[in-house]
Amino acid sequence: MEKYLEDFKKYIEFQRGYSTNTIINYENDIKEFLEFLNKENIDNIKNANYSLVRFYLMDLYDKKFSRNSVSRKLSSLRSFFKYLHKENIVEANPFSLVSSPKKEKKLPKFLYNDDIEKVFDVPNLNSSLGQRDMLILEILYDTGIRVSELVNIKLKDIDFDNKSIRILGKGNKERIVLYGSYAEDILNEYMKDGRKRILKEKNNEYLILNAKGENITSRGVRLILDNIIKKACLKVHISPHTLRHTFATHLLENGADLLTVKELLGHSSLSSTGIYTHVTNERLRNVYLHSHPRARK
Repeated sequence: MEKYLEDFKKYIEFQRGYSTNTIINYENDIKEFLEFLNKENIDNIKNANYSLVRFYLMDLYDKKFSRNSVSRKLSSLRSFFKYLHKENIVEANPFSLVSSPKKEKKLPKFLYNDDIEKVFDVPNLNSSLGQRDMLILEILYDTGIRVSELVNIKLKDIDFDNKSIRILGKGNKERIVLYGSYAEDILNEYMKDGRKRILKEKNNEYLILNAKGENITSRGVRLILDNIIKKACLKVHISPHTLRHTFATHLLENGADLLTVKELLGHSSLSSTGIYTHVTNERLRNVYLHSHPRARK
């Protein structure tokens, strides 16, 4: 059964163009199901039927997985069995008969202006790594890109004259994002000073580098952000995605329309962007309740 998984991984990587993170998630979800089959003494994947899938679903809920996690696992397995069916390995896709649970709607976390300023005060712009860290913050907040997109930016992707960056997003979809004057200033400083000091005569086509002059990983960016948050003494936990949420929320709060924010974020559907209207509406409600003299007794 492991061979089918390896073949599927090659298929979604080379034919479907899935990102490394997505492939890892698919692999973990499928391995979990294969372990379940092994526990049930099923050694042939062709014997995975609808009844067994329902039993597996009950097992996931017994293990207290959230509805969102269950939905993602079902999606991974639905795609896997669709591939197996297409390759004539199984007669049918049993996961196509199972509906995914409704996703839990959680409002995205974002930073208020005061917290953003505290975060931007942390990097030491006299050091090469401080310049790099400031650039990470500026690009994530200025453009709203994902951390996986940030670490893959190459110098050739940047249009310095028009202050824009070509981004390769999910499913190899290209989009152009814009950055402002604050990001422009630190980008220019980093290119002229910090980046050269980090490289030490070496060459690298990627924009964001680690301390060794190599292109940085998503995990490396998260560790940098964790360190910045500690130094800023913020009581909230933030991730690179928090800055993406903050970017979208602040745009909408300042009058941007939903379609524009959708394009800038690289969302495939407007429903994905719509969650941010709940954030801004809730913020308006709280301001009203605390500010208007007749809002409450």
